[in-house]
Amino acid sequence: MNKYIALALLSMGLTAQSCSTDFTDLTPEGTITDANYWKTEADAIFASNGLYEHFTDDAMFGRGLFWYVNASDDMVTGRTDAGSAAVRNFTANGNESRVNSMYKKFYQIIQRANTIISKVPAMQIQEATKQRVLGEAYFMRGYAYFYLAQYYGDQRAGIPIVTEENMLETRFERPAHVRENLAMIEADLLRAADMLPLVTAYGSSDLGRANKDAAYAYLAKANVQWARYDAAKWAEVAKYCDLVTNSGSGRQLIDTNNPEEDFASVFYMANNYSSEYIFSVVSNKVRGSILPAVLFENTGYGLYNGWGYFHPTLELYNSFEVGDARKKATILEFNDTYTLFGAERKYYSSNSQTGFQFKKYMEPFRYPISQHLNPNGDYPTSDLNVPLVRYADILLMKSEAQIMQGQNGDAGINLVRNRAGLASITGATMADLKRERRSEFAGEYTDRHSDLVRWGDAQAAYAKPATGRQHVTKTDPASTFTTITVWPARNYNPAVHHVWPIPPQDVSNAGIAQNEGW
Repeated sequence: MNKYIALALLSMGLTAQSCSTDFTDLTPEGTITDANYWKTEADAIFASNGLYEHFTDDAMFGRGLFWYVNASDDMVTGRTDAGSAAVRNFTANGNESRVNSMYKKFYQIIQRANTIISKVPAMQIQEATKQRVLGEAYFMRGYAYFYLAQYYGDQRAGIPIVTEENMLETRFERPAHVRENLAMIEADLLRAADMLPLVTAYGSSDLGRANKDAAYAYLAKANVQWARYDAAKWAEVAKYCDLVTNSGSGRQLIDTNNPEEDFASVFYMANNYSSEYIFSVVSNKVRGSILPAVLFENTGYGLYNGWGYFHPTLELYNSFEVGDARKKATILEFNDTYTLFGAERKYYSSNSQTGFQFKKYMEPFRYPISQHLNPNGDYPTSDLNVPLVRYADILLMKSEAQIMQGQNGDAGINLVRNRAGLASITGATMADLKRERRSEFAGEYTDRHSDLVRWGDAQAAYAKPATGRQHVTKTDPASTFTTITVWPARNYNPAVHHVWPIPPQDVSNAGIAQNEGW
């Protein structure tokens, strides 16, 4: 990382990060400078708020990282777009506008965290505030490195490590192995877990901040990735999952023995901070994630500006077991009855490449537009938080860890299955676990592409074309259809495409080597 980039990141750590003291407001309030800052408790809180500014960034958890999720067999790109097609086809070079800013933006989060870690310890403020703000900084640094390590690092090279100790340096090297990043992630998240409160200790204005369970959850997720290189890490996965379950915050699935409603309700606005919530993109009508509208019908039937990206494949639709309530909660198909802007209607689409639409995030669209949607359709945020880690992920990560250690993993899998209206199974295998993760997390940032990569299943999955339904009359919900190929088979090379290319500008600026083969 050259001097220009390092200084730019430092500047971003000290400016443009001031937000309302109400965390959920997400509204920036001017700029700050090092000369007049780091004096009061409000300063420390403002700085910690800046760690979450990326929640409002389309290039991050609006669509950005979803271009990588979109590489899976669960969905196809819904509109003609050369850059996103290159990513999905594994022919990208990292310079595509869809994906060329995420790498540096994760480093911006890291630099903001580093600045807090370097400045806050000396501040004369309440110890409880100091501990929480530092805990948030360690959490967000570990969180940012988790995504960088997952997407850009492997056994050939990790990702440059920038901390409060070396953040003013002008050059950085890539570690020899990504496990160096994973060890740092673990250290940061353990510090965060020691400092952060349980989510139950937060008042309403602080819900959405990093919390103790979120730190343990990302520790489990990091060790799932680490287990690709060291099978002993599966025991760590189980340990951290148990720490979430037993933290005292009352984690449990939303399960009232009503499968037709329970899974769907996980993605209701009333459950933004439910017992299943662990960490999510905080959103509201003015700022936040645009993902729900990104998945909505392009131009929204002339009613609201949906963007029409990321359509579920027929393969995903057919992968659900008979009787799985998650299928109807996850996918809309032609002739399904649903409520749109207060009126009941039958689903059809003149836009969908596959004849399907993701339904998970549709609750804000049930009501009149003014209630839960941004009136500006060019920035179509909503009141619905978008989950990054749910308790179901904790249960299934523990089950996977148990199976991988030759133990019985039925308990967690069956909790998830039973909520979906499915019968319990005995002697669950990795095939069972894989199917459960696909059915539970379709269309979420709990990334199936990453799962397929780490399982060694991506090459076989992507050697098959993606299919969908071609309806004779796209404006008739009852129209008949034929099955068509909507995306041809892809050439996935597991020796190359298990990581993504680092954007060329960042490679050049840092003087580091590109990931081999890209």
